[in-house]
Amino acid sequence: MNVSATPSADASLTLPPDSPPTATPSPIPSTDLPSNPTSSDPPSSSPPPQIPISWPPNAELTLDWVHHLTSVFEWSSHHVPPAQFPSVLPVPVFDSLVLTASKILHKEPNCVRIDCAQDSTVVVVGDVHGQLHDVLFLLADAGFPAEDRFFVFNGDYVDRGAWGLETFLLLLAWKVLMPHRVFLLRGNHESKYCTSVYGFEKEVMTKFGDKGKHVYRKCLGCFEGLPLASIIAGRVYTAHGGIFRSVNVNPSKRSKKKKNRKINNTSEVNTLSLGSLEELLKARRTVLDPPWEGLNLIPGDVLWSDPSMTPGLSLNTERGIGLLWGPDCTELFLKNFQLKLIIRSHEGPDAREKRKGLLGMDEGHTVDHEVESGKLITIFSAPDYPQFQATEERYNNKGAYIILEPPNFDVPHFRVFEAVAPRPKVNPYYDFEDVLDSDEELDLASMVPAS
Repeated sequence: MNVSATPSADASLTLPPDSPPTATPSPIPSTDLPSNPTSSDPPSSSPPPQIPISWPPNAELTLDWVHHLTSVFEWSSHHVPPAQFPSVLPVPVFDSLVLTASKILHKEPNCVRIDCAQDSTVVVVGDVHGQLHDVLFLLADAGFPAEDRFFVFNGDYVDRGAWGLETFLLLLAWKVLMPHRVFLLRGNHESKYCTSVYGFEKEVMTKFGDKGKHVYRKCLGCFEGLPLASIIAGRVYTAHGGIFRSVNVNPSKRSKKKKNRKINNTSEVNTLSLGSLEELLKARRTVLDPPWEGLNLIPGDVLWSDPSMTPGLSLNTERGIGLLWGPDCTELFLKNFQLKLIIRSHEGPDAREKRKGLLGMDEGHTVDHEVESGKLITIFSAPDYPQFQATEERYNNKGAYIILEPPNFDVPHFRVFEAVAPRPKVNPYYDFEDVLDSDEELDLASMVPAS
């Protein structure tokens, strides 16, 4: 099933703070989708929500509190300059939220198993990249997290978009409120290297000023606690990049160049083999940047790997970290672990236009491999991406999310949506004209080595 949804003018503000979660909207036929949905700025006469946000006296979040946080972030994105963000969310409230969420996340295993009741649904969300207004629309469109509605977010909450901090904090709030219904997985951008290049570090420094280093450090610590993958109903594997190698291989060797280091794959291709779920569980995920060499390679594989139409498992020399895997590897992975579906993210329209043999990301989703045991799907939930582009011609891609339903939760239903527009005017937090859009040729020498 592939249906389309249209952002309304105030999609993220349709629920007052005390409103209960809504049911999933009825499907809207693709033919009803306008080419350029728009939203106007909130009128200047609108009274501001109650600010600054305060931490609940009993330290227990409520649905009202999370909806209030949502409305405050939406309002402030239109009316509050970034440098005044502490007047919206004071540092002590940030500290309390991140500390509470981090304690929950760090206790979760590398691969979270999600058991679903037969009266529930599961929503799987791909990259959102700081596009707050599209995330707010998605949450309202899918129906908010509830006892009968699970959410699995597949990483890349920050960077490139201008509201990575608000996006990440809002999802942390949902995690604290419903820790067994909301699952936040790590993306490759939840790292020190990527956030220093693609804008999140500067965003935090701009919004929190002299407290920026403290806030950024706390965010990095929270990133380290994010699980790497999930298995839904014993049938669906989700991870940001994809599958991973067995750790029983020789360490990779780097080139001698200091810049744009690439993996030397001449002597190791034949040693690569698929890893096991047991190996995944034993990997050390608490690293600022996933290693591209040494023995702790599984986190880098899970976060950075890409599918290919070429059979076999090989090193991902384009990215300089992770793997490329073919349809035969998808089949083996599904068969080995009795799965029916792999859902991954990681590739937007900019990355996909450079990938031969794979479909583009115009509709926010692709079926990359269809094999005897099941399918491999890429889901991307940031429409009109990236927010800042160096060329006048934009990708104008749609975003999408997946709904999994009983009895087996292994048949993907795609919900396609366009970007909420226009976005509030804001300056970028990174030099988007000079930074590569598809994460290729990374300066691995700048990445923090694992101890």
